[in-house]
Amino acid sequence: MTSQVARKRAGLDDAMSRNQELVRQFSWAVTSINVHFQEIRQFWAGTLGISGPQWMILMAIADLDEGEGVSVKVASKMLHVDPSFVTTQSKMLEKKGLMRRRTSPDDARVVQMSLTDKTYKHLASLAAQQQSLNDFIFSEFDSRELNDLTKKLMQLTGRLEKASLKVAMDL
Repeated sequence: MTSQVARKRAGLDDAMSRNQELVRQFSWAVTSINVHFQEIRQFWAGTLGISGPQWMILMAIADLDEGEGVSVKVASKMLHVDPSFVTTQSKMLEKKGLMRRRTSPDDARVVQMSLTDKTYKHLASLAAQQQSLNDFIFSEFDSRELNDLTKKLMQLTGRLEKASLKVAMDL
């Protein structure tokens, strides 16, 4: 009986070891994907003469703005950065004429950001090129597969956020 238990335990240890290896491989794959997305963002940012992080602020505003602008707090949450970073960078983007910042009429402490017509025109001029690139990148996924992958990654993101808090509390 003892050898049977030992074999079962060895099998579990092997399975756990394989899982750890898969997790490690997955982590490196995600890291690599992130690096490539950063390179692509840097290319798009270069078309406006701005940095990759500034490009991401513009993209967050473009995605989130429903006509009233986007608060610094909401944009920083989407980008997972400190609001002071978004404030500093948005002031630079405003000086370049790429976005507007205005105080919220409801709360003077809140700054609403929106893109300028110049920026919308520039983004529109890149749309076909971006669509072509996205078609190339995601050509092996049909809509359902891409949707399923996105859902799984969003679930993983939620788990990682909780894990980050757990690690911070344990230290």
